[in-house]
Amino acid sequence: MSSSETVLPPDQEARHRAAEAKVQSFKYVKPQLPDGSNKGIVRLAATGMTKGFLQIIQDGGENNLHFHDGMDSFWMVIKGRVKFYGPGDKLIGEYGPMEGLITPAGARYWFEKASDDDLELLQVASYEQDASKARRISVAGDKPQSNRNQWFDGQNDNAMIDKTQA
Repeated sequence: MSSSETVLPPDQEARHRAAEAKVQSFKYVKPQLPDGSNKGIVRLAATGMTKGFLQIIQDGGENNLHFHDGMDSFWMVIKGRVKFYGPGDKLIGEYGPMEGLITPAGARYWFEKASDDDLELLQVASYEQDASKARRISVAGDKPQSNRNQWFDGQNDNAMIDKTQA
């Protein structure tokens, strides 16, 4: 312990050590999407209140208007371009690498790839409570060929996982 660290009471020290034992590292490696998938989602890391994902969109995007109950999302383009839309297909904005937006809980949106290259889109989701209580609520039906997703575990060499494991 350095001389500048404060000595904490045992109960506080135990709380910090428990949290520190849950620190997670990750490394993003773009997975090969299986035939028939238009989107891959790599789970980078997760806690009860925050989850990080990297979405790889080869075709289309999140093609139906929807919102999330109990979840805010921070979006940032890593590669490619994306267009986000709101109700009535009104353009919210178009974003390129190192640009993005935040969608608060309850905000209706959908997005699509807006370049020839694969879109690589970072999503960091934060939850009001336990992540398992958040819901994705569709406002409009799926458009043709949307949401053919394959999920990957970014902490386990991109092993394919079921969405329920994300």
